[in-house]
Amino acid sequence: MVVVMSPDATDEDVAHVVEKVEGVGGEAFVSKGVVRTIIGLVGDIESFHHLNLRTLKGVADVHRISDPYKLVSRQHHPDRSTVWVGPAGHQVPIGPDSFTFIAGPCAVETAEQTLEAARMSKSAGATILRGGAFKPRTSPYAFQGLGVAGLEILADVRRATGLPIVTEVVDARDVPVVAEYADMLQIGTRNMANFGLLQAAGDSGKPVLLKRGMTATIEEWLMAAEYICQRGNLDVVLCERGIRTFEPATRNTLDISAVPVVQATSHLPIIVDPSHAAGRKDLVVPLSRAAIAVGADGVIVDVHPDPETALCDGPQALLGKDLRDLAQACRKLPPVVGRVDAAELVRTS
Repeated sequence: MVVVMSPDATDEDVAHVVEKVEGVGGEAFVSKGVVRTIIGLVGDIESFHHLNLRTLKGVADVHRISDPYKLVSRQHHPDRSTVWVGPAGHQVPIGPDSFTFIAGPCAVETAEQTLEAARMSKSAGATILRGGAFKPRTSPYAFQGLGVAGLEILADVRRATGLPIVTEVVDARDVPVVAEYADMLQIGTRNMANFGLLQAAGDSGKPVLLKRGMTATIEEWLMAAEYICQRGNLDVVLCERGIRTFEPATRNTLDISAVPVVQATSHLPIIVDPSHAAGRKDLVVPLSRAAIAVGADGVIVDVHPDPETALCDGPQALLGKDLRDLAQACRKLPPVVGRVDAAELVRTS
């Protein structure tokens, strides 16, 4: 069961609902979004019915949710959500009214490389910078990232370009330091089911970009998002990045159908990562076009000034003509499906 508080509900109104629920042996999980507060209830449904929660001050509605994921379901939140990324005065939207282009280097290698990639991305129309300071790699001998030094580089690049940054966190113990530098935390495919990390990210107070696990069903993916939301953080963006199938022609198989399926099921925004799906730069632009056409709320791609020397995922990184082609697609195609450039909706106050 979910209690939806009215936009003008006070903290005292929320606390009163929680007190009532706990008084009959239930648990109440408070999640605060941009517009309103949602309280997820766990316990005996009949006991909750006897509380007449709809009559309590500040309560807008009460829903009984049949989906296993309560807070991310459209059953209680029929309108799709927008997540705002960035500091006050420059917040970039990711949601149903806009199309958000996120780009940057897969891994932060040097200050010069990161700044050049950021400038390339911004020139192509990107409004959020991606860059990995902590890198979960299949091989323990592969480049693992610069860690905190990489976060410091990203912060310097943000000051130089004005682009909010999204960067991956791979360990729950690192969430506080990553949240100190980042505007948005990324949970990668290998950590989608790292429930302790999901909960820590939910506690951070920062928006979270949650990538789909490479073998995860859509329901498992949404349940992972529920772990974040249950900690009081509804600012979650889902990212389809390809799943592992029997087909070896691409690095992963981009499940483009996941976009409309998720949008019909969940109110959370969903973007697509064609770079990690394909693993090949020649497929990034076509897959981005497909993502826009199917209604994705954005794309996130790899950009590198010198892909041949990249320490991580060079074969899929864009520059030159490929990046210009992607920029053109991200400029011309979203209006065809009723979207505007996220840059036009940036909050400046």
